[in-house]
Order: sequence, then structure tokens, then C-alpha cells
Amino acid sequence: MKNKISFIRNTFLLTLLFTIGIFGQIRLPKLISDGMVLQRDSKVKIWGWASPGEKVVVQFVKSKYTAWANENGEWSITFPKLKAGGPFEMKFDASNSITVKDIMIGDVWVCSGQSNMEMPMRRVYPLYETDIANSTNNFIRQFSVPQKYDFNIAHTDLDNGSWQSANPETVLNFSAAAYFFAKEIYQKYKIPVGLINTSLGGSPAEAWISEETLKEFPHYYNEAQQFKDSSLIKQIETSDQQRIQAWYTQLDQKDLGYKDSLKWSDPKLIAEDWNVMNIPGFWADTEIGNVNGVVWFRKKINLPHLVAGKNAKLILGRIVDADSTFVNGKFVGNVTYQYPPRWYNVPANVLKEGENVIVIRVVNSSGRGGFFPDKPYQLIVNNDTIDLKGEWQFKLGATMDPLGSQTFIRWKPLGLYNAMIHPLLNYRIKGVIWYQGESNTAPYKAMEYRKLFPTLISDWRNKWKQGEFPFLFVQLANFMDAKNQPSESLWALLRESQLKSLSVPNTGMAVTIDIGEWNDIHPLNKKDVGIRLALAARKFAYKEKSIVYSGPVYKSMKIKGNTIELTFDHVGSGLVSNGDELKQFAIAGEDKKFIWANAKIIKNKVVVWNDQIQNPIAVRYAWADNPEGANLYNKEGLPASPFRTDNFEQ
Repeated sequence: MKNKISFIRNTFLLTLLFTIGIFGQIRLPKLISDGMVLQRDSKVKIWGWASPGEKVVVQFVKSKYTAWANENGEWSITFPKLKAGGPFEMKFDASNSITVKDIMIGDVWVCSGQSNMEMPMRRVYPLYETDIANSTNNFIRQFSVPQKYDFNIAHTDLDNGSWQSANPETVLNFSAAAYFFAKEIYQKYKIPVGLINTSLGGSPAEAWISEETLKEFPHYYNEAQQFKDSSLIKQIETSDQQRIQAWYTQLDQKDLGYKDSLKWSDPKLIAEDWNVMNIPGFWADTEIGNVNGVVWFRKKINLPHLVAGKNAKLILGRIVDADSTFVNGKFVGNVTYQYPPRWYNVPANVLKEGENVIVIRVVNSSGRGGFFPDKPYQLIVNNDTIDLKGEWQFKLGATMDPLGSQTFIRWKPLGLYNAMIHPLLNYRIKGVIWYQGESNTAPYKAMEYRKLFPTLISDWRNKWKQGEFPFLFVQLANFMDAKNQPSESLWALLRESQLKSLSVPNTGMAVTIDIGEWNDIHPLNKKDVGIRLALAARKFAYKEKSIVYSGPVYKSMKIKGNTIELTFDHVGSGLVSNGDELKQFAIAGEDKKFIWANAKIIKNKVVVWNDQIQNPIAVRYAWADNPEGANLYNKEGLPASPFRTDNFEQ
């Protein structure tokens, strides 16, 4: 009996000690960690978890603060306004002790949106080698929020993540747009800048809105409710996985490039029966026609002995969709979808004197497969560049029916807000920079965005409980083929929705119709994006009264005979044409049909006309997916936002 009592007592003590070890120790959210940046000149909240009723003592900047955990184990303290500086340490004492080191006090910016915000510095490396090499700055730091969704629970913490200061190695993982923004802010104000990068490629705006607010959009709210069913998600994911895997398995089985005794990637293959195609280009324009499946490409190049055995860079522009690339039979790399640039390293001893063979296996699951024009295709050895454009041999390996897209559950309404925004809400911030919109250009979404986007801004401000903090965003860049004649455009409509969002207080917009790429939804020029966002920040966050932060924005029109006179806000030092004549102006008469117009700057107004129209009623500027040549600027070098004076299509 005595032994039994002793056993029970020991078991109880072990259980108690285990419970204290698990639940009795303070725990901090992932954001409150080594290297963090705290918001200056604001009351800053520090929070965490402990045992119910546990006393927590926090020491920071020569002051001591005390808090007690509530019945749910939650505790928080609020610091008075902090002055910029650092590094500092913060010590937490309860049943255990934690010390957070290397803390800076400065300005914290949330950086969100889709792939153009997510796009890291490594993706823009060729444009910014010098910037990357000189990036070491302990006062610019980024925290990358894990990419995750949840339709059921608004998360209170992140799964992982850490603060990283900028240097040539870590900066490769920084959002490129956000880094150049932070660099501008730091250079101007010399205060630490913290970036919380919470972005996800392809995400629509509705994925970033809270459940309560989504009720204003019943179709999105109902969709979010549907995906609370984990069994539905599992069913969709399993079905997609099986369907996609079966497609690729069948493709590989059918591919003649794998069936022949000598694989088509082998440089010894004699390809006498292969056809010839000019690269860049799409095989739909050749005798193969518009088929999906796999097509193999081969090119022979002769190299001098000076480059034999040297390391090299193989640059293959942009390929639709996936490629596997070989040099002299050596696999040098692959990319599994169409958007990333192909930059492959060719190891030493692969290239040889004389004939070398480059082979590319291209898999295309839908649409037109091939190589996008106006991209670099070259082999670089030392300082020598060999242009790879021109004739390549090619042969069809297998034909397949088009593969339907997978269901991107992570883009569904609510999911990203719950997992990637809600855990941040206690963290004091300076403001938000937002780079998104491409995924909301569907026919009904482009118009809807003029309500959806302001709702998102209001939602975040309400949830952060910081008033109307600055919310700065990027207008869609120029993209896709330029049109010869004025036409309707969903991208222009979305840009207009973004423009109208400037009616929301304390918002600013960076116009980018001059720095996009017609053939790439992910333009590489992120430095100018960051600079233009920083100009808006100087106005709205840092209250510089005289700063010219925006290009011209349409204000009003007046019909004068057969001309229309346009006035603008944000003319700065004056309107200018970046070129000889103004372009991308169109005018319409009573038939509401737009034709190209003449346009001239007169006393900081733009007069628009076409002699064929005697009674004009409306003007449009840069109203296109890709308004190539649009050249209305102010003298400060900032482009005018696209606009229309009509609402014919609403």
C-alpha cells in the first residue's frame, strides 16, 4: 500500500512538472524575436502566452514593465512612444527567462500582394548586381511570413520566420520592390526600416479580407464557407494530383525522345529528320501547329579552344511552359512553369572546343508553347556572349490533350487573411505597401475591384486599430501585346478601379505603365517601383508638404469646338511629353467610337482633337492592356495615370 501511495505521489509530481514545463513558461510570437524592428514614435504592444495568472516582467531600454496572464494564458504590455535607434535587448522573466537581442526601433512596413511583391531580389539579379553587392545594411531588415491559408481559424501566431538584415546573401530573399522602397526610405531619413513581407503569387484581393468583412461580398463569403470543409479540400487536392500526375505519366510514356535507343538529349544523336524553327517563337506557327505535349529543340554551336572547360551562363529567356535543358548531354537545369527567367549555370568541363550541342525539352500543357520574343537567349563565357537566337532544329516528342488547371485553394477568399494577416495585427506598423491586381482582372472582377480594394484597406485599418495609416499601392504595369487601334481593356478597367481608390484617405499610388514588359507579367524593373512607392511614403507617411509624389492625374474636361481640353492634378513643375508628340490619346464623337487623336500641351493643359470628329464627347488616355508609347509626364519624371472621361462600358 505504501509503495502504491509513493507511486501515485511521484506520478503526480512528474505530471505537475511536465505541465509546468509545457504550459508554465512564457512564449513569444514569432515576430517578437532577435533582430526585430519596432515602430518608433508610437505606443508599441508586446504580447505572448504563459500560464493563467502568471506574472511576466519585461525589461527594455532602462525601464521595467509587468503583466499578468489572463485566464487564457494571454498577456501583453504597451511601451510608451519609443525613439528611433538600436540595437537594444529585451528581457522577459517569468517561470523562465527569454532575451531578445539586436532590436532596432524605426519604421515597420507591411509589404503584401501577389507575385510582383513576392518576387525576390534573386529573380532580378541581372539588373541589380551592383545593388546586391552593396546591400549590406544592418538597418534594413525583412521578416518573411510563411505562405499558408486557413478558412476556419484566424491564427494568433505564425508557424515560423525570422528577421534578417540586408547583405548580399540574405537580400536575395527580400522582396525586390520592398527592398528598393526601404533603401529609399533609409537613405532619406536614416532610420531603421523593417519589412514584413506577407505576399503570395497569384493571390486575388478577396483572399486577404477578413470573414466578417467578406459578408459585404456574399459570393466570396459563401465560397469561404464552402472551403471550411477539410474533406472537400482533400477531395479536390487528391483529384487534381491524380489527374495531373496521370497526364505527365502518359506524356513521358508517349515521348519519342525517351523511347528511342539514343535519347534526344544525347549530343551524338543524328537529327537529320528534324525540322527547323526560329527561336524565339511559338511552334503553333510551324508545321506542327497548335498542339500540346512535348517538343524537343537542338542547336549546335562552335566554340574556340579559349572557352573549353570554362564555367558559363546559359540564358534562355522565358519558355512556355516547362523546360529541361542539356548541354553536351549534361543536364544543367529546369523550370517547371512559364514565368521565371531561365538562368542556368554550365559547370566547368562541359563546354569543349569545336561543336557543342544544346538540347531543350519543352513541355506545354495548354495554350501556345514556345519561346517568348524580346527576351535574351545567349550563352555567356567569361566576357564573351554568344547569341542563341535564330535557327534551331525541333521535333515533336508527344501530343497530348490540354491539361486543365489545378484548383488553387490557397487563393480562395479569406484563407490568406486568417493565416498571413491576422497574426500580425498586434504588431505596430508605419503603413502598408501593396502590389496586386493582376488576379482581379477577370471581366466582372475589374469593376468589382473599385469596391473590393477600398474595402480591403478599410478592413485592415479597422483590424490593426491604428487609424488611417498610409496605404500605398502599385497600379498595374503595361502587359501583353500592344493594339494598333483603341479598344476595350480589362487591365485598363482595373487600373481605373485602382485610380478611384485614391478617394480613400491617406492612400497613394505608383504608376508603372512605363516600366512593365509586354511579354512578362513579372517585369524585372523593381527599383523604379520601390522609388515611386517611397515618393508616396514621403508624402503620406512622412508628411513632406512640397514633395511631388505622383504623375499627372486627370481632373476635368471642357469641350471647345472640335477639341477637348483636359486639366490635371499633380502637374508638378509642368506637363511634358516624353518624346516629340503625345501618344495614346483617343477621342470619340457622338457614336462613342474611339479613334487615335492628336494631343498638345498648352499651358499645363492637354488639348485633344481629330479633324474627323467635329463634335467630340470623350477622351481616353493609355486605355489598353499595354499602352505602348504613352508619354504624358510631369517635369519630375513621373508618368500620368491612364484615364477615361467617359463611362460607356459601365
